[in-house]
Amino acid sequence: MENNLCVVLHSQGDLRLEERPIPEPGPNDVLLRMHSVGICGSDVHYWQHGRIGDFVVKQPMVLGHEAAGRVVKVGSAVQHLNVGDRVAVEPGVPREMDEFFKSGRYNLSPTIFFCATPPDDGNLCRYYKHSANFCYKLPDNVTFEEGALIEPLSVGIHACRRAGVTLGTTVLICGSGPIGLVCLLVAKAMGASVVAITDLSSERLKMAKQLGADFPLVVTREDSAQEVAQRVAGILGNQPHVTIECSGAESNVQTAIYATRSGGVVVLVGLGGEMASVPLVNATVREVDIRGVFRYCNTWPMAIAMLASGKVNVKPLVTHRFPLEEAAQAFETTRQGHGVKVMLKCDKSDQKP
Repeated sequence: MENNLCVVLHSQGDLRLEERPIPEPGPNDVLLRMHSVGICGSDVHYWQHGRIGDFVVKQPMVLGHEAAGRVVKVGSAVQHLNVGDRVAVEPGVPREMDEFFKSGRYNLSPTIFFCATPPDDGNLCRYYKHSANFCYKLPDNVTFEEGALIEPLSVGIHACRRAGVTLGTTVLICGSGPIGLVCLLVAKAMGASVVAITDLSSERLKMAKQLGADFPLVVTREDSAQEVAQRVAGILGNQPHVTIECSGAESNVQTAIYATRSGGVVVLVGLGGEMASVPLVNATVREVDIRGVFRYCNTWPMAIAMLASGKVNVKPLVTHRFPLEEAAQAFETTRQGHGVKVMLKCDKSDQKP
């Protein structure tokens, strides 16, 4: 085996490429040779700010949590995977069987392990070991890059499930970044009849249009929340049943509440400031449910089925690719907001999608 090059964040602004020992899988783990790892906004945020809310980088941490690779070693107790299997990695692994694990909402377990959330190391490296139960075999017609994109796609699946999107639902999505776009893809696949999507950037909305958005809507920082809500209702011919907020911007949370039909659902995916000023009474008297989203749970099997059957096409989301050695440039590209998804290619001998 070659070296194990890793992308390690030492502290705010201090990103390094360094060699680490190749880990030894425990009985319930597999060792993976990583192939494709996407860069997430959270990776960039940890690099730029050294923290996200209460999660603070206090010691060197390997970044990356949108990943797919190939099994190169199998723990003694692992039954369902073999050397050579191509797998997608679910980065959140519960550490104990608490009430959340038992009820199937393991993403809410306070002690969960999660790749690249301090102090847990991520998988932006050549070799990485992971719980075999959270590695999912990819069918031959699903690429490594698609496998890596299951992670952001899962956020869309979980958000649309929480929203109750189904046949004939009309949907507004606030924010057309990678997460807004996966919410769009999933909402359409789940039967949403019409999807409107807003963003400050007309460039981003172009991609939304390509991916099937019915009404891309450019907004400005000057627009009031009520104005945007009225424009949405005007364009759709009625208020949407569901609004999915994917930016964290306070004004978008306000828009989401004003825009949603009475009796409908607002799902908050984006994370903004600790406190937000929102028209809560408006939501209350119109019985608009406000639901939070924290990552995802039980989404990988559905995502793999969606990709393998061709019901969802995530391939256009990848706009930039860099070899692992050029991680610094890849992170800079993401930070500057170029393209949609930047993919790092970790296997020297196989740089294909």
